[in-house]
Amino acid sequence: MDKKKKPAHTCAPETMMMGYGYNPWWSEGSVKPPLFLTSTFLFQSAEEGEDHFKVAYGQKKSSKPAGLIYSRVNNPELEILENRLAAWENAEDAAVFSSGMAAISTMSLAMCKPGDQVIFGIPVYGGTSYLFENILPEFGIECIPVESGENFVESVLELKKQKKLQNLKMIYFETPANPTIIMTDIEKVVTKLKKRLSTKKREVIIAVDNTFMGPVFQKVLPHGADFSVYSATKFLGGHSDLIAGAVLGRKDLMDMVKGYRTILGSMATPFVSWMLMRSLETLKVRMEQQARNAEVMAKWLCEQPEVNYVLHPSLDNTREAQKEICQKQCCGNGSLISFEVKGGKRRAFDILNNVEHCKLAVSLGGTETLIEHPRTMTHSDVSPALQDRAGITPGMIRISLGLENVDDIIHDLDQAMKKARKIVADKKAARAAKKKKK
Repeated sequence: MDKKKKPAHTCAPETMMMGYGYNPWWSEGSVKPPLFLTSTFLFQSAEEGEDHFKVAYGQKKSSKPAGLIYSRVNNPELEILENRLAAWENAEDAAVFSSGMAAISTMSLAMCKPGDQVIFGIPVYGGTSYLFENILPEFGIECIPVESGENFVESVLELKKQKKLQNLKMIYFETPANPTIIMTDIEKVVTKLKKRLSTKKREVIIAVDNTFMGPVFQKVLPHGADFSVYSATKFLGGHSDLIAGAVLGRKDLMDMVKGYRTILGSMATPFVSWMLMRSLETLKVRMEQQARNAEVMAKWLCEQPEVNYVLHPSLDNTREAQKEICQKQCCGNGSLISFEVKGGKRRAFDILNNVEHCKLAVSLGGTETLIEHPRTMTHSDVSPALQDRAGITPGMIRISLGLENVDDIIHDLDQAMKKARKIVADKKAARAAKKKKK
């Protein structure tokens, strides 16, 4: 399916989401792309079928996308969606997958071979950490964890100095990182690591998980990253009703990723692609409102007596180096907050068990506010040693602000904290009474 020609006026991405990549007259004038629930597409001739396959499998170069063949290879929904996603970061190409982990796994296998090394920033999402800690090493790929943040580059260069990076192929990190919201300077990683550590025979690939901020508040490709990676389940989907992932990047690398996707069968379905197109139309307004709610919530949390600290880029107590990175590569603060409560896991659980409006569930970026305990939930498959190194403490709670009136969410957390305080007070009173009886 050919891309719709861009208008003479260059539109903003949020405008392009309303029609880019789709011609209504291809589908009886339907304003929205119809859903093509089909596995197979007809060829007008045997010669056309041969040509489509040659383009799809890289045997023939073409300036146009491969013709429609089979929905494991391509599909109208998938192609329109990928064109629109690419428009957000001005990427040369995009690929959509059946989940965020499918995107990360397929991209990693396409880029790395046995004997290669991968640096991954910590913390990262638990499933990502498990991939790097346990699965890729089974394929002979050495994965080395390095703490994300303002000292990430120096830590990697120290490993190089110690001659521990002989076959480095990929550097992968989240910014902001999940769940500590710590930021890493993408441009610094590119200029100080990619350019310094790449050789004529081995290009070091920089892959950045942009799920928390992108593409509205952060675009990583303009800073020199090779890949921008998403769990499209989160803000891109935004309604907690689909599972998907995405990778965006330059054409030559994306051709390799799409080749692996075709054979591994890890692409998104037509229906999920269709739903994602719906969601992209409201992405900007959703993320902006969620970010406004998060700033109000973060300030309120800082005033609560049971809270040790709050992690959100908008706060005055954010380290200066972190503020500088945020100002350099972001145009907003996002809607994820992590905070640590006094009393560790037990106090955190008491709060979580008493929320009434917030949804006690994993994931993030939905229209509803989601709250969870990273150490025992989203990051439970991260080894305890890496959890400690990354600062994922027993008392940490992560909250993803939704579109509700933020005053209602504050009221909900306030009543949950009051009940948690009462639980503590009742336990103290019970222990005192028991001691007095003795």
